[in-house]
Amino acid sequence: MSLKYHHILALLLLLVNMSFQGNAAGEKNKLAASFIFGDSLVDAGNNNYLSTLSKANVPPNGIDFKASGGNPTGRFTNGRTISDIVGEELGQPNYAVPYLAPNTTGKAILNGVNYASGGGGILNATGSLFVNRIGMDIQIDYFNVTRKQINKLLGGESEAREYIMKKSLFSIIVGSNDFLNNYLLPFVSTGVRVSQNPDAFVDDMINHFRIQLYRLYQLDARKFVISNVAPIGCIPYQRIINELNDDDCVDLANDIATQYNARLKDLVAELNDNLPGATFVLANVYDLVSELIINYHKYGFTTASKGCCGIGSGGQIAGIIPCVPTSSLCSDRDKHVFWDQYHPSEAANIILAKKLIDGDKRYISPINLKQLWDL
Repeated sequence: MSLKYHHILALLLLLVNMSFQGNAAGEKNKLAASFIFGDSLVDAGNNNYLSTLSKANVPPNGIDFKASGGNPTGRFTNGRTISDIVGEELGQPNYAVPYLAPNTTGKAILNGVNYASGGGGILNATGSLFVNRIGMDIQIDYFNVTRKQINKLLGGESEAREYIMKKSLFSIIVGSNDFLNNYLLPFVSTGVRVSQNPDAFVDDMINHFRIQLYRLYQLDARKFVISNVAPIGCIPYQRIINELNDDDCVDLANDIATQYNARLKDLVAELNDNLPGATFVLANVYDLVSELIINYHKYGFTTASKGCCGIGSGGQIAGIIPCVPTSSLCSDRDKHVFWDQYHPSEAANIILAKKLIDGDKRYISPINLKQLWDL
């Protein structure tokens, strides 16, 4: 990618954050900073700066993202991610800037930083087929750098700790790629499945994730929202490559996601019991997305089985082709639960985000995000 293109992209990201300024909610206790970790569900442009096969910096991605005028920013959807929407609703003054963007310097980081990377996972081996991606271990390394910069910006350790502990939200949406692009990936993962049964693989994930969350706690993170894994056996990608009917799902994928989610629930309870001053909130995205897929008509959608952006035909190969300028594009983007074969549309993200902000314990527990922020 040319240096000129990087400059244009950096300018676009700067304009995105300027255009968001002043649009935030006017609550007294508004969110000051949002630190976001995870994968392509919340990547806001980090992969633009990597030599990777996992990119979303081409049209029609971002076609409905008002802050960029409909230009792609590296978000893997047509508009805002779920983290963008949560930040807006909680009164965050600007979108969290991508860590790798050139303009992520100085006071810009006080609004929060996004470390998420398409293809990234809890385990370092996850996403290797994309060549480059940023896994959770490296994302936390990057936050450690940011943490030291905040010390300097706020004039000292005590001021920085207050800002991080009381005025910042830590959102972590990760885990899907550890299954889709690691354990369950055809051919590439055969060796992994021979050496590890599902129980052992989930154990490995949970043990790694525990260490990663402890690291963030040691860096003064205190308010956490952690997403479980969605029903990955029901996304369009799985239905296409397995040649399933619209109402069918891949049981193996959903079963292992459910197994991981049960262990994650226990981990969140363990952390809440053992890390003084911290609150870990669990977002039950599995049931939320299942509700949207099963009852999509109830929410105003016309389909939950096909992505809006994708190859109209082509059999199994169509399942792995990303949303690119040559892809077919639906005309009713707000009527599709899925933007492409993997990622929700902005319309779906709005519903998901609002359920997490003020929903009940079916979807967000032990408290919702508004209650977490009011602590």
